[in-house]
Amino acid sequence: MSNKVISLSYTLTKDTAEGELIESTEGKDPLVFLSGVGQMIPDFEANVVDLGVGEAFSFGIKAAAAYGERSDDAIIELEKDMFMDGDKLADGIEEDKIVPLQDQHGRVVPAKVVKINEATVTMDVNHPLAGQDLHFTGTIIEVRPATEDEISHGHVHGPGGHHH
Repeated sequence: MSNKVISLSYTLTKDTAEGELIESTEGKDPLVFLSGVGQMIPDFEANVVDLGVGEAFSFGIKAAAAYGERSDDAIIELEKDMFMDGDKLADGIEEDKIVPLQDQHGRVVPAKVVKINEATVTMDVNHPLAGQDLHFTGTIIEVRPATEDEISHGHVHGPGGHHH
């Protein structure tokens, strides 16, 4: 399996190509990723890795193969004290709002405020796209072999190379 650096533009929608828009690179930088290192959802990579420059793609990925199904274990109760700013709730802690939480590894995960209770706040840390079938449509912009440096570091360098 050779590692390639693939640049592509895409539109991500819910369920089908005509579904509700989730995100798009239109008007923004293309997505640039290094293949063969597990950076992307495996099914996404499998669908685009053998395409050539200028080729279009359109494919769906079922929820289970994308961000997984929703899990009840990801509904958690946290002490309300964690969200206090003095004697009131911190800004942005409102039901249905998405707030950044840090997990035990220090990574920031988006969490949705489900309910504000007397002593706790119920948070949903399921990925916002958990349980959601995805559909990607787009075009390959550039494909080049990855450099040894990129392969050893596991990410893309140079223009359009974002550190994740």
